[in-house]
Amino acid sequence: MESKKNPNAGHRKRIRQKFLDHGLDVFQDYEVLELLLTYVARQQDMKPVAKELVSKFGSIRGVLDAPDEDLLTINGIGESALVLIKFVKSAGARYLFEVSKTQDPQDITQNIEQYCRLQMGHLHDEEFHMFSLNTQFQIIKEDIISQGTIDQTVVYPRKVIEIALKNKASSIIFCHNHPDGNLEPSDQDKTLTRALQLAAKTVNIKIYDHIVVSNNGYYSFKEHHLV
Repeated sequence: MESKKNPNAGHRKRIRQKFLDHGLDVFQDYEVLELLLTYVARQQDMKPVAKELVSKFGSIRGVLDAPDEDLLTINGIGESALVLIKFVKSAGARYLFEVSKTQDPQDITQNIEQYCRLQMGHLHDEEFHMFSLNTQFQIIKEDIISQGTIDQTVVYPRKVIEIALKNKASSIIFCHNHPDGNLEPSDQDKTLTRALQLAAKTVNIKIYDHIVVSNNGYYSFKEHHLV
C-alpha cells in the first residue's frame, strides 16, 4: 500500500536497511542527509535536496552549523526539516554532555572540548561557560556565565565564584569560544584566567582547565601549563 502511495517508498526502505546493516560508514554525506530528511517529507524525493545542501554548505558539519535563514533558502527545506536538522545537532551535544558527567579525569577535558565545539564552535558571538565538578570529578552543572560580542565577553570573577559555591563545586572547568577561529588565547584571556584562579583559591576551589574552542579545534590552558 505504501509503495502505491509513495513512489519513493522502495528507495527509502533500501537506504534505511543499508544503515541498519552497515551504519553510516558506507554513506556519502548527501545520503546521510537524505535518510534524515525522509522522516519529514513523506512523498518528496529528498536526494536532490540533500545534494544541494552538501553543495552549498560543503559537508554534514556545514549543514548542521548553518544559520536557519540560510537553510531555509534551499528548496525542500521547511520548518519541519529545519527543526529536525537542529534537533540532531542538539541531541548529539546532549549525548556528549551526559557522557562527560561520568568520565575519568584524564578524559574529562577531551569530552567537554567535544561538547563545547558542537555547542559553541559555530557561534558568531563569544560565550563563556563554566562546568562545576564534584569531588569524584563528575559534572554537577553547566552554567553560561556570559554572552558577549564577536570578539569579547565580560566575566566577573566574583559572580563566577558565587555560582561555583552555589553548585558546591570542588573544581571547575571554563570554556569559551573564539568566533574568528583563532584558538590562541588573548592576553585578556590569560589575565582573566589568572584572576579566576586567585579568586577560586580563596575558597579552596580548583580550576582544572580553561578551554578555548572554535570550529577548527580547541586550546587547553592545562595542556599548555597555564593553569
